[in-house]
Amino acid sequence: MDAPCVRVSREAGEETRRRLAEADLVDRGLDIDAADGMLYIPVTDADAVPADLDVVTRDVSERRTQTTPAEILGFEPTYERLGDVVIVDEDDPERAARVAAAIMDSDIPAKTVVDRASKVRGERRLRDWDVLAGDGTETVHREYGHAFALDLAEVYFSPRLATERHRVVEQVEAGEHAFDMFAGVGPFVVPMASRGAEAVGVDVNPVAVRYLRENAERNGVADRVTAIEGDVRDVAPDYEGWADRVVMNLPHSADAFLDAAVALAGDDCVLHYYDIQHEDDPFGPGEAAIRAAAGEAYTVEVETRREVRSYAPHELNVCLDVRLSR
Repeated sequence: MDAPCVRVSREAGEETRRRLAEADLVDRGLDIDAADGMLYIPVTDADAVPADLDVVTRDVSERRTQTTPAEILGFEPTYERLGDVVIVDEDDPERAARVAAAIMDSDIPAKTVVDRASKVRGERRLRDWDVLAGDGTETVHREYGHAFALDLAEVYFSPRLATERHRVVEQVEAGEHAFDMFAGVGPFVVPMASRGAEAVGVDVNPVAVRYLRENAERNGVADRVTAIEGDVRDVAPDYEGWADRVVMNLPHSADAFLDAAVALAGDDCVLHYYDIQHEDDPFGPGEAAIRAAAGEAYTVEVETRREVRSYAPHELNVCLDVRLSR
């Protein structure tokens, strides 16, 4: 039957499906269709679909019966997928075990189910995990045409930031010098290199740097990626004045690294500065810190003030896209 569908690449399919599901727009009575590297996700209301998504009319089939965790449990559990690892966030161990068993018994392609056992902490931004079902925390996550190998227990990675990472990467032009100060396994570095940039990624976590190098190879951009283990404040003098673009995705403490970011900046440089602040003034503290660090050396122009997501009650994770012009 003909139905309105969101057309999206396979790589962006899960992120888009989740986004539409959160808005209660997915037509669960119809099958998601696939053809020529694209997915077609049926929606209930074409007019309510966000403007940045492509809506087309397509002949799709009525949904075939699949076993979902909700059908097994009798309620809809909250979970997210990272490759073939499924992440839940349950406080009750008995309920967590039931949810994990239902996920493994459902049609979700899961190798492992893990539960968050701590908050992100420490310089390497790691958290503890309880493995509820399956074995191992290593997986390969696919995002907007790129594949990232990682181990949840050894590196920091948030699938929830996929859309934000893509927004930044889409601004990159071939030939740029792009520098990620807290690179992790490369979710900014690798796609920036894919767009033709010469990209440098720095991280204090040696395991993350190992995965960054592996992911550069995996995605065919190793010749344009330099991965460095260490504190970026120690690395910055070697790249003074080099960068056309700097990514600072270290909310809560990025301001402590602004002097290094300014040292990295070339004559004209875009800084993507991530922060977490109270909703009453989410952008002011970051903007003031950037202007103070730039001093008289640069003209500072805030190009974008963006709320990325809610972080905690009354706290927002935000991004400032700032142009520094010498």
